[in-house]
Amino acid sequence: MRMKMRMRMEAAHPTAAGATSHEATAKTKHPVKNSSRTTEGSLLVTMEGLMERLERAVTRLEQMSVKMQESNSVANGDCVNGIDGGLSECVDAFDLLLRGPVSDYLNNSRVIGQEVEKHAEMVNNALQTQRTFLKMVATHQEPAQMELHDLLKPISDHIQEIQNFRERNRGSSLFNHLSAVSESIPALGWVAVSQKPGPYVKEMNDAATFYTNRVLKDYKDMDKCHVDWVRSYLSIWTDLQSFIKQHHTTGLVWSKIGPIAPPTLFDPVLSTPCALPPPPPGPPPVFDNDDSQPQVGSAVAQHSALFAELNQGMDITKGLKRVTDDQKTHKNPNLRAQAPPTKSRTLEPVSAPRAIPQKRPLLLELEGKKWRVENFEQKHDLVIEETELKHVVYVFSCNNSTVQIKGKINSIIIDNCKKLGLVFENVVGIVEVINSKAIQLQVLGTVPTISINKTEGCQVYLSKDSLNCDIVSAKSSEMNILIPGEDDYREFPVPEQFKTVWDGSKLVTEPTEIAG
Repeated sequence: MRMKMRMRMEAAHPTAAGATSHEATAKTKHPVKNSSRTTEGSLLVTMEGLMERLERAVTRLEQMSVKMQESNSVANGDCVNGIDGGLSECVDAFDLLLRGPVSDYLNNSRVIGQEVEKHAEMVNNALQTQRTFLKMVATHQEPAQMELHDLLKPISDHIQEIQNFRERNRGSSLFNHLSAVSESIPALGWVAVSQKPGPYVKEMNDAATFYTNRVLKDYKDMDKCHVDWVRSYLSIWTDLQSFIKQHHTTGLVWSKIGPIAPPTLFDPVLSTPCALPPPPPGPPPVFDNDDSQPQVGSAVAQHSALFAELNQGMDITKGLKRVTDDQKTHKNPNLRAQAPPTKSRTLEPVSAPRAIPQKRPLLLELEGKKWRVENFEQKHDLVIEETELKHVVYVFSCNNSTVQIKGKINSIIIDNCKKLGLVFENVVGIVEVINSKAIQLQVLGTVPTISINKTEGCQVYLSKDSLNCDIVSAKSSEMNILIPGEDDYREFPVPEQFKTVWDGSKLVTEPTEIAG
């Protein structure tokens, strides 16, 4: 571009370009005066100065053009966090998570099929939504707290959908698979944790481990696909912890450039950096000549009358009506006794229809190898008699009730119950209490293990044959073990507070003794 400009200038002014040759010819043919030489030299210097100034102007224009192209690319989303083209390293790392353990988890879930496959598709949809959110985080600045709450709502809806699916399929033979996913899927909420979201994901992973251990116990020697399913699912949260540690150690890292994040996650119009301009205003209203003139005149007259009254000053109160004492309610008791005049207007009260809570069906039946006892209220004569060694009893959402189990069975699970009494004879596996309150267990025969998790208030009456059973508790309170004596039971509380010390080589934990 500069060469073209120089060539054009030389073509436009041949005298300046060939000043030297022309001067030599003039010397040989005609003698030139000193004043003419001075004029030609100053003209040459002036042209060279103009050329230099023109070149500098062209250089500045080129630099401005480059800067404008870069700014346009940033506005159009071509530059993410200072990296031209493609996605940021954060989104690329999350894609590795989706292509790795998430893909393996989906494949293993499809092999198992049934409810596990449907559950896995829900998890995949939730992770894809979180990827969309992380992409917005990489290209936008952090919005206000209210807008951020709206952005996180799609992820929250996915979590709720996954957990509700588990509740609707409690009778499934793959309930432990569904529970492992349902208990750990809140880990996707790490995007709302302001400080150190990695440990939060680890806590959710530990919640899944409780149920994945059951899956391993049931299928370890039967079907390797379930073992692979457990490994691939837990790898999702392990890799997510590594992802958070690398890119979002202390919370979400929003972009420092780009526009403010829009209030919605999937609105294509609002998510673009440059919003469309508002539509032009409509045409002015059209008035007929007959109607417009009286309206204008009346408005002017009203304004004139108002200002005339205001200009009266202190005389403006002369037109007010005086109220005597007999017309004042605070001085005339008869007026207070009278009902104030009201306009007779009959309005029928409109009451919004209340949603009638639907009661879940009562269940006391045997499905395959599982006895289901569900949704009983104030029922104290529930008895299960026809039992076998392979049977499992599952008691769910029973309140103020009593269940008696006769014979020898495999295991018992009490889930989400309140004020429930359970009396059983012999169990060869485990008796487990989860998410319950005010539970009483009485063992008539033997039981090897009793597990109490997330429970407030649990009384366990042991028999003489079951004194050597293991009692495992976690996140529970108000637990008491009653040991049979000669005449009555002796009550022993299960410790809830512990002290941990370092003995030089390992940590030593022991219950604390609280006086009083």
